[in-house]
Amino acid sequence: MSERLRSSLILLAVVVSVVALYMLRRVVLLIYVSIIFAVIFTPIVGYIQRIRIRKWSPGKGISILILLLALAVAISLFLLVALPPIINDSQGLAADLPARIARLQSKVRGLPFGSSIADKLQPAYLGQYAGKLTQSVFAAFQGVAGGLKALLTVALMTAYFILDGSRGFQWILSMVPRQQRGRLDQTLRRAAARAQRWLLGQAILMLILGGSSALVLSVLGINYSYALALFAGLANFIPVLGPVVTVILAGSVALLDSVKKLIGVLIFYAIYQQVENAFLTPRIMKSSIQLSPVAVIVALAIGGEAAGVVGAMIAVPTAAIVSTLADEYLVRDDIDRHQLRAA
Repeated sequence: MSERLRSSLILLAVVVSVVALYMLRRVVLLIYVSIIFAVIFTPIVGYIQRIRIRKWSPGKGISILILLLALAVAISLFLLVALPPIINDSQGLAADLPARIARLQSKVRGLPFGSSIADKLQPAYLGQYAGKLTQSVFAAFQGVAGGLKALLTVALMTAYFILDGSRGFQWILSMVPRQQRGRLDQTLRRAAARAQRWLLGQAILMLILGGSSALVLSVLGINYSYALALFAGLANFIPVLGPVVTVILAGSVALLDSVKKLIGVLIFYAIYQQVENAFLTPRIMKSSIQLSPVAVIVALAIGGEAAGVVGAMIAVPTAAIVSTLADEYLVRDDIDRHQLRAA
Protein backbone atom coordinates (compact mmCIF):
# COMPACT_ATOMS: atom_id res chain seq x y z
CA MET A 1 0.00 0.00 0.00
CA SER A 2 1.44 3.36 -1.02
CA GLU A 3 2.05 6.08 1.54
CA ARG A 4 -0.40 8.42 -0.20
CA LEU A 5 -3.18 5.80 -0.14
CA ARG A 6 -2.50 5.04 3.50
CA SER A 7 -2.68 8.73 4.43
CA SER A 8 -5.92 9.10 2.49
CA LEU A 9 -7.50 6.13 4.29
CA ILE A 10 -6.43 7.48 7.68
CA LEU A 11 -7.91 10.90 6.84
CA LEU A 12 -11.13 9.27 5.65
CA ALA A 13 -11.36 7.24 8.87
CA VAL A 14 -10.87 10.38 10.96
CA VAL A 15 -13.55 12.28 9.05
CA VAL A 16 -16.02 9.39 9.28
CA SER A 17 -15.34 9.09 13.02
CA VAL A 18 -15.91 12.81 13.60
CA VAL A 19 -19.15 12.79 11.61
CA ALA A 20 -20.36 9.68 13.45
CA LEU A 21 -19.56 11.24 16.82
CA TYR A 22 -21.45 14.39 15.86
CA MET A 23 -24.50 12.43 14.71
CA LEU A 24 -24.44 10.32 17.86
CA ARG A 25 -23.44 13.17 20.17
CA ARG A 26 -26.40 12.70 22.52
CA VAL A 27 -25.68 9.02 22.97
CA VAL A 28 -21.96 9.72 23.37
CA LEU A 29 -22.78 12.34 26.01
CA LEU A 30 -24.94 9.86 27.95
CA ILE A 31 -22.17 7.26 27.80
CA TYR A 32 -19.56 9.76 28.98
CA VAL A 33 -21.78 10.99 31.82
CA SER A 34 -22.35 7.37 32.86
CA ILE A 35 -18.60 6.72 32.89
CA ILE A 36 -17.97 9.80 35.05
CA PHE A 37 -20.72 8.77 37.49
CA ALA A 38 -19.31 5.24 37.58
CA VAL A 39 -15.87 6.64 38.46
CA ILE A 40 -17.40 8.75 41.24
CA PHE A 41 -19.66 6.07 42.74
CA THR A 42 -17.34 3.04 42.46
CA PRO A 43 -15.58 3.77 45.81
CA ILE A 44 -18.98 4.06 47.53
CA VAL A 45 -19.98 0.65 46.13
CA GLY A 46 -16.69 -0.67 47.49
CA TYR A 47 -17.52 0.66 50.97
CA ILE A 48 -20.96 -0.95 50.85
CA GLN A 49 -19.38 -4.28 49.91
CA ARG A 50 -17.36 -4.18 53.15
CA ILE A 51 -20.53 -4.28 55.23
CA ARG A 52 -20.71 -7.46 57.30
CA ILE A 53 -23.94 -8.81 58.75
CA ARG A 54 -22.82 -11.94 60.56
CA LYS A 55 -21.32 -14.02 57.73
CA TRP A 56 -23.13 -12.24 54.92
CA SER A 57 -21.79 -9.33 52.91
CA PRO A 58 -23.37 -7.78 49.78
CA GLY A 59 -21.88 -8.50 46.38
CA LYS A 60 -21.20 -5.80 43.82
CA GLY A 61 -24.66 -6.11 42.22
CA ILE A 62 -26.48 -5.87 45.57
CA SER A 63 -24.22 -2.98 46.61
CA ILE A 64 -25.13 -1.06 43.45
CA LEU A 65 -28.82 -1.70 44.13
CA ILE A 66 -28.41 -0.45 47.72
CA LEU A 67 -26.69 2.70 46.43
CA LEU A 68 -29.44 3.38 43.88
CA LEU A 69 -32.14 2.86 46.51
CA ALA A 70 -30.34 5.17 48.93
CA LEU A 71 -30.09 7.89 46.27
CA ALA A 72 -33.77 7.43 45.35
CA VAL A 73 -34.81 7.72 49.01
CA ALA A 74 -32.65 10.83 49.53
CA ILE A 75 -34.05 12.53 46.44
CA SER A 76 -37.63 11.61 47.42
CA LEU A 77 -37.18 13.00 50.94
CA PHE A 78 -35.77 16.21 49.51
CA LEU A 79 -38.70 16.58 47.11
CA LEU A 80 -41.24 15.90 49.87
CA VAL A 81 -39.70 17.88 52.73
CA ALA A 82 -37.37 20.57 51.42
CA LEU A 83 -38.75 21.41 47.97
CA PRO A 84 -42.22 22.78 48.95
CA PRO A 85 -40.92 25.60 51.20
CA ILE A 86 -38.24 26.42 48.63
CA ILE A 87 -40.88 26.71 45.89
CA ASN A 88 -43.13 28.79 48.15
CA ASP A 89 -40.24 31.12 49.01
CA SER A 90 -39.27 31.47 45.35
CA GLN A 91 -42.85 32.26 44.30
CA GLY A 92 -43.23 34.69 47.18
CA LEU A 93 -40.01 36.44 46.28
CA ALA A 94 -41.11 36.79 42.64
CA ALA A 95 -44.55 38.09 43.65
CA ASP A 96 -43.40 40.52 46.37
CA LEU A 97 -40.34 41.87 44.59
CA PRO A 98 -42.06 44.81 42.79
CA ALA A 99 -43.67 46.12 46.00
CA ARG A 100 -40.46 45.70 48.00
CA ILE A 101 -38.43 47.45 45.33
CA ALA A 102 -40.93 50.33 45.39
CA ARG A 103 -40.45 50.71 49.17
CA LEU A 104 -36.68 50.54 48.73
CA GLN A 105 -36.94 53.19 46.01
CA SER A 106 -38.72 55.58 48.35
CA LYS A 107 -36.07 55.05 51.04
CA VAL A 108 -33.21 55.62 48.61
CA ARG A 109 -34.67 58.96 47.48
CA GLY A 110 -34.00 60.35 50.96
CA LEU A 111 -30.25 59.71 50.62
CA PRO A 112 -27.70 62.04 49.01
CA PHE A 113 -27.82 61.51 45.23
CA GLY A 114 -30.62 59.06 45.96
CA SER A 115 -32.93 60.38 43.27
CA SER A 116 -30.62 59.36 40.43
CA ILE A 117 -30.17 55.92 41.96
CA ALA A 118 -33.88 55.45 42.67
CA ASP A 119 -34.79 56.29 39.09
CA LYS A 120 -32.81 53.25 37.95
CA LEU A 121 -34.88 50.98 40.20
CA GLN A 122 -37.92 50.24 38.06
CA PRO A 123 -40.41 47.97 39.85
CA ALA A 124 -42.39 47.25 36.69
CA TYR A 125 -39.33 46.03 34.82
CA LEU A 126 -38.09 43.98 37.78
CA GLY A 127 -41.52 42.45 38.26
CA GLN A 128 -41.65 41.49 34.60
CA TYR A 129 -38.17 40.00 34.87
CA ALA A 130 -39.16 38.05 37.99
CA GLY A 131 -42.15 36.64 36.15
CA LYS A 132 -39.96 35.54 33.25
CA LEU A 133 -37.52 34.01 35.72
CA THR A 134 -40.31 32.02 37.35
CA GLN A 135 -41.47 30.78 33.96
CA SER A 136 -37.90 29.74 33.15
CA VAL A 137 -37.66 27.79 36.39
CA PHE A 138 -40.88 25.91 35.68
CA ALA A 139 -39.72 25.27 32.11
CA ALA A 140 -36.50 23.83 33.51
CA PHE A 141 -38.50 21.51 35.76
CA GLN A 142 -40.53 20.40 32.76
CA GLY A 143 -37.30 19.74 30.88
CA VAL A 144 -36.02 17.66 33.78
CA ALA A 145 -39.26 15.69 33.82
CA GLY A 146 -38.99 15.20 30.07
CA GLY A 147 -35.45 13.89 30.55
CA LEU A 148 -36.55 11.11 32.90
CA LYS A 149 -35.84 8.51 30.20
CA ALA A 150 -32.30 9.82 29.81
CA LEU A 151 -31.85 9.77 33.59
CA LEU A 152 -32.92 6.14 33.79
CA THR A 153 -30.60 5.31 30.89
CA VAL A 154 -27.68 6.96 32.66
CA ALA A 155 -28.48 5.11 35.90
CA LEU A 156 -28.60 1.77 34.07
CA MET A 157 -25.37 2.38 32.14
CA THR A 158 -23.64 3.64 35.29
CA ALA A 159 -24.54 0.39 37.05
CA TYR A 160 -23.13 -1.64 34.16
CA PHE A 161 -19.94 0.42 34.06
CA ILE A 162 -19.45 -0.15 37.80
CA LEU A 163 -20.05 -3.88 37.36
CA ASP A 164 -17.81 -4.32 34.34
CA GLY A 165 -15.68 -1.20 34.45
CA SER A 166 -12.41 -2.95 35.24
CA ARG A 167 -12.68 -5.12 32.12
CA GLY A 168 -13.37 -2.08 29.93
CA PHE A 169 -10.48 -0.23 31.56
CA GLN A 170 -8.09 -3.08 30.79
CA TRP A 171 -9.41 -3.22 27.21
CA ILE A 172 -8.57 0.46 26.74
CA LEU A 173 -5.10 -0.08 28.20
CA SER A 174 -4.53 -2.95 25.77
CA MET A 175 -4.60 -0.42 22.90
CA VAL A 176 -1.58 1.36 24.35
CA PRO A 177 1.99 0.11 23.76
CA ARG A 178 3.04 -2.25 26.53
CA GLN A 179 5.86 -0.03 27.79
CA GLN A 180 3.40 2.87 28.30
CA ARG A 181 0.58 0.95 29.99
CA GLY A 182 1.87 1.16 33.53
CA ARG A 183 2.30 4.93 33.39
CA LEU A 184 -1.12 5.49 31.82
CA ASP A 185 -2.74 3.11 34.33
CA GLN A 186 -1.34 5.03 37.30
CA THR A 187 -2.17 8.39 35.77
CA LEU A 188 -5.81 7.50 35.06
CA ARG A 189 -6.26 6.06 38.55
CA ARG A 190 -4.78 9.20 40.07
CA ALA A 191 -7.06 11.35 37.90
CA ALA A 192 -10.14 9.37 38.98
CA ALA A 193 -9.18 9.66 42.65
CA ARG A 194 -8.67 13.40 42.25
CA ALA A 195 -12.10 13.87 40.70
CA GLN A 196 -13.74 11.74 43.42
CA ARG A 197 -12.13 13.65 46.28
CA TRP A 198 -12.81 17.06 44.79
CA LEU A 199 -16.49 16.36 44.20
CA LEU A 200 -16.96 14.77 47.61
CA GLY A 201 -15.28 17.70 49.35
CA GLN A 202 -17.23 20.25 47.32
CA ALA A 203 -20.52 18.49 48.07
CA ILE A 204 -19.75 18.56 51.81
CA LEU A 205 -18.93 22.28 51.68
CA MET A 206 -22.15 22.99 49.76
CA LEU A 207 -24.23 21.10 52.32
CA ILE A 208 -22.55 22.88 55.23
CA LEU A 209 -23.10 26.32 53.71
CA GLY A 210 -26.67 25.57 52.65
CA GLY A 211 -27.62 24.14 56.05
CA SER A 212 -25.96 26.90 58.08
CA SER A 213 -27.49 29.57 55.82
CA ALA A 214 -30.98 28.12 56.29
CA LEU A 215 -30.52 28.09 60.09
CA VAL A 216 -29.01 31.56 60.47
CA LEU A 217 -31.29 33.29 57.96
CA SER A 218 -34.34 31.76 59.66
CA VAL A 219 -33.13 32.93 63.08
CA LEU A 220 -32.55 36.44 61.70
CA GLY A 221 -36.08 36.43 60.30
CA ILE A 222 -34.97 36.89 56.69
CA ASN A 223 -37.75 36.31 54.20
CA TYR A 224 -37.36 33.44 51.73
CA SER A 225 -34.61 31.88 53.86
CA TYR A 226 -35.02 28.39 52.34
CA ALA A 227 -34.71 29.63 48.76
CA LEU A 228 -31.71 31.79 49.68
CA ALA A 229 -30.07 28.88 51.51
CA LEU A 230 -30.52 26.60 48.49
CA PHE A 231 -29.02 29.25 46.24
CA ALA A 232 -26.09 29.74 48.65
CA GLY A 233 -25.30 26.02 48.65
CA LEU A 234 -25.50 25.66 44.87
CA ALA A 235 -23.61 28.90 44.19
CA ASN A 236 -20.74 27.73 46.39
CA PHE A 237 -19.87 25.32 43.56
CA ILE A 238 -18.55 28.37 41.65
CA PRO A 239 -15.46 29.73 43.43
CA VAL A 240 -15.14 33.43 44.27
CA LEU A 241 -18.17 34.57 42.22
CA GLY A 242 -20.65 32.21 43.91
CA PRO A 243 -20.14 33.51 47.49
CA VAL A 244 -20.10 37.13 46.28
CA VAL A 245 -23.42 36.76 44.45
CA THR A 246 -24.89 34.96 47.49
CA VAL A 247 -23.98 37.85 49.81
CA ILE A 248 -25.38 40.41 47.36
CA LEU A 249 -28.67 38.53 46.94
CA ALA A 250 -29.19 37.72 50.64
CA GLY A 251 -28.10 41.21 51.65
CA SER A 252 -30.53 42.82 49.20
CA VAL A 253 -33.45 40.76 50.52
CA ALA A 254 -32.47 41.62 54.11
CA LEU A 255 -32.14 45.33 53.30
CA LEU A 256 -35.72 45.40 52.04
CA ASP A 257 -36.76 44.73 55.66
CA SER A 258 -34.20 46.58 57.77
CA VAL A 259 -30.58 47.66 58.01
CA LYS A 260 -30.13 45.50 61.13
CA LYS A 261 -30.95 42.36 59.18
CA LEU A 262 -28.51 43.40 56.47
CA ILE A 263 -25.76 43.80 59.06
CA GLY A 264 -26.62 40.38 60.50
CA VAL A 265 -26.35 38.77 57.05
CA LEU A 266 -23.02 40.46 56.35
CA ILE A 267 -21.59 39.40 59.71
CA PHE A 268 -22.71 35.78 59.23
CA TYR A 269 -21.21 35.37 55.75
CA ALA A 270 -18.01 37.19 56.75
CA ILE A 271 -17.53 34.80 59.69
CA TYR A 272 -18.46 31.76 57.60
CA GLN A 273 -15.96 32.64 54.86
CA GLN A 274 -13.20 32.92 57.44
CA VAL A 275 -14.15 29.56 58.98
CA GLU A 276 -14.40 27.89 55.56
CA ASN A 277 -11.08 29.25 54.30
CA ALA A 278 -9.12 28.66 57.50
CA PHE A 279 -10.67 25.45 58.82
CA LEU A 280 -13.14 23.64 56.55
CA THR A 281 -11.43 23.84 53.15
CA PRO A 282 -7.94 22.73 54.28
CA ARG A 283 -9.41 19.68 56.09
CA ILE A 284 -12.14 18.69 53.63
CA MET A 285 -10.66 19.52 50.24
CA LYS A 286 -6.97 18.82 50.86
CA SER A 287 -4.68 21.18 48.98
CA SER A 288 -3.18 18.40 46.85
CA ILE A 289 -6.42 17.79 44.93
CA GLN A 290 -7.83 21.30 44.57
CA LEU A 291 -8.46 22.85 41.19
CA SER A 292 -7.75 26.53 40.71
CA PRO A 293 -10.80 28.83 40.64
CA VAL A 294 -10.00 29.79 37.04
CA ALA A 295 -10.00 26.11 35.98
CA VAL A 296 -13.38 25.54 37.65
CA ILE A 297 -15.01 28.62 36.10
CA VAL A 298 -13.66 27.84 32.62
CA ALA A 299 -14.76 24.19 32.92
CA LEU A 300 -18.27 25.19 34.01
CA ALA A 301 -18.55 27.70 31.15
CA ILE A 302 -17.44 25.17 28.54
CA GLY A 303 -19.54 22.34 29.96
CA GLY A 304 -22.65 24.47 30.26
CA GLU A 305 -22.30 25.80 26.72
CA ALA A 306 -21.61 22.35 25.26
CA ALA A 307 -24.28 20.31 27.04
CA GLY A 308 -26.35 22.53 29.35
CA VAL A 309 -26.97 21.40 32.92
CA VAL A 310 -25.56 17.91 32.29
CA GLY A 311 -22.40 19.41 30.85
CA ALA A 312 -21.97 21.64 33.89
CA MET A 313 -22.42 18.63 36.19
CA ILE A 314 -19.52 16.71 34.62
CA ALA A 315 -17.38 19.73 33.75
CA VAL A 316 -15.33 19.85 36.96
CA PRO A 317 -14.50 16.12 37.21
CA THR A 318 -13.55 16.26 33.53
CA ALA A 319 -11.29 19.22 34.28
CA ALA A 320 -9.67 17.26 37.12
CA ILE A 321 -8.98 14.32 34.81
CA VAL A 322 -7.66 16.53 31.98
CA SER A 323 -5.49 18.46 34.44
CA THR A 324 -3.93 15.26 35.78
CA LEU A 325 -3.25 13.92 32.27
CA ALA A 326 -1.74 17.24 31.18
CA ASP A 327 0.37 17.35 34.33
CA GLU A 328 1.75 13.89 33.58
CA TYR A 329 2.25 14.06 29.82
CA LEU A 330 2.66 17.73 28.91
CA VAL A 331 4.72 19.09 31.80
CA ARG A 332 8.25 17.99 30.97
CA ASP A 333 10.19 19.15 34.00
CA ASP A 334 9.74 16.78 36.96
CA ILE A 335 10.29 19.58 39.47
CA ASP A 336 7.59 21.74 37.88
CA ARG A 337 5.19 18.75 37.81
CA HIS A 338 5.58 18.13 41.53
CA GLN A 339 5.15 21.84 42.22
CA LEU A 340 1.90 21.82 40.20
CA ARG A 341 0.55 18.86 42.17
CA ALA A 342 1.26 20.71 45.43
CA ALA A 343 -0.22 24.01 44.19
